[in-house]
Amino acid sequence: MIEGGEPLVGEVGVSGAKNAALPILCASLLCPDTLRLGNVPHLNDISTMLRLLGQMGVVVAMDGNEALTLDSSGLSNPFAPYDMVKTMRASILVLGPLLARCGEARVSLPGGCAIGARPVDQHIKGLQAMGAEIRVEGGYVHATAKRLKGARIVTDMVTVTGTENLMMAASLAEGETVIENAAREPEIVDLANCLIAMGADIVGAGTDRICVRGGERLHGAAYSVMPDRIETGTFLCAAAASGGEITLTHTSAALLDSVIEKLREAGCVIDGSTDSIHLKAPQRLKAVSLRTAPYPAFPTDMQAQFMAINCVADGSAVIRETIFENRFMHAVELIRLGADIRIDANTAVVTGVPKLDGATVMATDLRASASLVIAGLVARGQTLIERIYHLDRGYERIEEKLARLGARVRRVR
Repeated sequence: MIEGGEPLVGEVGVSGAKNAALPILCASLLCPDTLRLGNVPHLNDISTMLRLLGQMGVVVAMDGNEALTLDSSGLSNPFAPYDMVKTMRASILVLGPLLARCGEARVSLPGGCAIGARPVDQHIKGLQAMGAEIRVEGGYVHATAKRLKGARIVTDMVTVTGTENLMMAASLAEGETVIENAAREPEIVDLANCLIAMGADIVGAGTDRICVRGGERLHGAAYSVMPDRIETGTFLCAAAASGGEITLTHTSAALLDSVIEKLREAGCVIDGSTDSIHLKAPQRLKAVSLRTAPYPAFPTDMQAQFMAINCVADGSAVIRETIFENRFMHAVELIRLGADIRIDANTAVVTGVPKLDGATVMATDLRASASLVIAGLVARGQTLIERIYHLDRGYERIEEKLARLGARVRRVR
């Protein structure tokens, strides 16, 4: 429940990145030693992944507030069942590590947000190139290999989880693996840095060509997860829409250049350092058009939040979504709040209105839920957002952080 109309003002810390923590948790499957991780966010997706690893034989222990240790010396069950992975597409990230370490894996095809097709064929194609025998039947991927062998893999499309899966598998393969057309996201670099800390030989992470020289085994390590750039961008958008002024700590503007550029285009004044970002919003935002594309272009995970701020900006903006074919479901809910949005296939035209009005709306996916929060913060009266389990998949204690910045927000049953 949000009572709108209050500008966000103050300082708040950004949590660790969900999309970096999930593959790094899976990296613990690659060695029998202990992996100690810091800056791990408390999120439903993280809890789901830890339960999944636990049923495989990984011993997980909390070590303080945002730290944990994973011991996979007792790994005994290379199986990811449907009932544990149906809500989370990142579950496919256990496939490569299990196959590389155990020589076999049986992993359910994953679920997640209903924002469009996210096929795992690139994962399968890459592992087959490394010598794996794979069949898909009954909703499960069955993979076997005595030992994976290095190969040159050219993916048909840029895939973040595919790049991560193949990079992890290649770290224990025999010989060199080259991944062409690799994803370049900062989370890829974070995973590579963790694998390097575990003894992997990886060069090129952050470019479209990654080389991995496989070894016999990896060892334990201590590593801290990077800050969440999408949480960072979401709070910046919330402050911008509400006409506020905030400082975000434990994060960096270098992680989201394209988002910062668009916020400046909208009229915000932004200053950043290596570990904080300060934003001051104008009295009225200017509408900004954008087109989503793979990193380093504008991220699809920030499209919904910018649609929300365009709803209350001066002028009209055109938003083109090129990554997922079903990622405008939040538009219908924003229209319930009084937004002026027209959708044509993968293009949305948003014309700013003077005010939004509170109403009951429904979250349809993770980032859509964030756009509804932003809209609720600026709408007149009360906005009730239902199905916030989507929100809890990717934002740690978001209502507490917003309240710290002056928002009138509470969780209700």
